[in-house]
Amino acid sequence: MADSQTDRLNPEASSRERFSKYRDDVREDKLPKGGSFHGPIDNRPKKARQRSAFGLVKSFFNLAGPHRFSLISAIAMLTVATGLALVPPAATKVVIDNVINEAPLPQFAKSIVGDISRRRLLTYVVVGVFLISTIKLVVGIWSRWIATRTTKRIQLLVRKRVFEQAVRLPLNRVQEIRSGGVASILREDGGSVGDLVFGMLYNPWRAVVQLLGSLAILAWVDWKLLVGAVILLPLVFFTHRTWISRIRPQFRQVRKQRENIDGQATEIFGGMRVVRAFARQRREGSRFMTENHYMARQELFVWWWSRIVELIWETLIPAASAALLLYGGFQVLDQKLTLGELMMFMTYLLMLLGPLATLAQSATSFQNSLSGLDRVLDLLEEPRELPPGPVVVPLKREQVEGAMSFRDVGFTYPGASEPALENVNLEVAAGQTIALVGPSGAGKTTLCNLVARFYDPSHGTITLDGRDLREINLDHFRNLLGVVEQDVFLFDGTVGANIAYSRPEASIGDLRRAAEMANALEFIDRMPEGFNTIIGERGVKLSGGQRQRVAIARAILADPKILILDEATSNLDTESERLIQTSLEELMQNRTSFVIAHRLSTISHADLIIVIDFGRIIQSGTHEELMESGGRYREMVELQTSMGQPVKSQS
Repeated sequence: MADSQTDRLNPEASSRERFSKYRDDVREDKLPKGGSFHGPIDNRPKKARQRSAFGLVKSFFNLAGPHRFSLISAIAMLTVATGLALVPPAATKVVIDNVINEAPLPQFAKSIVGDISRRRLLTYVVVGVFLISTIKLVVGIWSRWIATRTTKRIQLLVRKRVFEQAVRLPLNRVQEIRSGGVASILREDGGSVGDLVFGMLYNPWRAVVQLLGSLAILAWVDWKLLVGAVILLPLVFFTHRTWISRIRPQFRQVRKQRENIDGQATEIFGGMRVVRAFARQRREGSRFMTENHYMARQELFVWWWSRIVELIWETLIPAASAALLLYGGFQVLDQKLTLGELMMFMTYLLMLLGPLATLAQSATSFQNSLSGLDRVLDLLEEPRELPPGPVVVPLKREQVEGAMSFRDVGFTYPGASEPALENVNLEVAAGQTIALVGPSGAGKTTLCNLVARFYDPSHGTITLDGRDLREINLDHFRNLLGVVEQDVFLFDGTVGANIAYSRPEASIGDLRRAAEMANALEFIDRMPEGFNTIIGERGVKLSGGQRQRVAIARAILADPKILILDEATSNLDTESERLIQTSLEELMQNRTSFVIAHRLSTISHADLIIVIDFGRIIQSGTHEELMESGGRYREMVELQTSMGQPVKSQS
């Protein structure tokens, strides 16, 4: 979407109004030419960096590093095939001058074939052309196959790198891009990088070889004709500088708009229950089509810019051909050229002008692919989550006890003005159960996010067994975790695959034991295919309570050293919660556990209860100690007791 004041101030503006502002930005050359387009417009640097075409080409070769030999092989074979294609037109001169008009062969040709009849000479020429054309066909097809295979391999490589980078971005950046946006980058932009094999290398190189070969032959026929043809070369540079260089920013904007549309569609279908509950299908459809209309206007606009180049060359080539044909015809009439030389010249002239047009016209698709590479590089150059400290050590599971310490910890979410946590000091012994309570927005989930190292503290330190978390290999640390959140996420697949997500190598016996501990086995066994039952995207075929129990089974199977339960039983009915609570208590034995619960009665057994409000710890102690001392915790317990129902608390 264009970075325009219109878009920011009036997001409900029609596609026509937005396009009018976009068109003015294009004409005034105000479109951003670089920088990250994946996040909100206001987060992009004011002076967006513009990569040069040379820099992008260099980056492409760096990305394609493992496949350079294949690229070189394809280009080498293409050079041979294109060179062979330059030979058959020369046969035109031999047939017309030496066979039909009976002109004597040049001396060097006589030394090869001797004095032969016209029929035999014609036979030699035809057989030779056929053999050369056949070899050219075989070599050309093989080179194209290598180039096509390399294209697919580069696409796979780039998509792999983009995916690995995207899953390593900070959480706030992942949330800004949205899942549909990531899919668009992987599919569209990642695919465009591979297309550069043909758009930047294969097709242009074929045109260059054909161009140079044709120039050399034309110089041999008549250098004056060569001069007339060469005059056209600067026009390629002119059209590129005048038009093509301004097209890439437009292609970037089209790709950004497509990313927005993909993200919006993913979001709509992900929240279809809400859309239907509020009867917003028509409104969402209208919004979706407005965005598509805007993109269509952008695409049509850049189409006209692209066609300007084609119109120039479709005018120049016939005019140049006519002028050179007129000159060549006069040369024949003046007996300075033979008819065979003129026919050969015209053939090579077409082979010369064709590559010129190809080079000029392919620049449009080249810029389109470069815009995709530009956006891929934007993503690959973004900083990953949680950069490691100066010392990073591996972590062996059997060496971890689980004691954690928080020292003057504070945290502010990126882009937020107020801190979510301030001056948190907490000592957690190995195997302790820590319950976190407090009103909505107090900072409980934020504290658990720091425990899981989804974020690093803005200041202060968190240690595990005395070592700063920043000094521990992140993947090794995450392997110690088991997390069950209130908003359960399940993958589209089988029940068994979702439970085994934390341990893919687990046996069916392990799955059954974990499901039994989570009180999930009874409904899984009732399913038509048991653990092999498909549950749909986000577990849509399961009830809320069933999804919660599958998530708990997943955490149980992980056998974590550190367990985080963020209102893990919030979606369960009273009977299921009672059954699971016993299993959770068993699970938390000898594990360092952080528990957020809205039913305060379920955390009375905790070793330590922490009361958080406005990002600060205001009380801590056991249930008995806090009830005796009074204060915020006792007020919350008495409130729930008097109301006869739990009071939910979220953060």
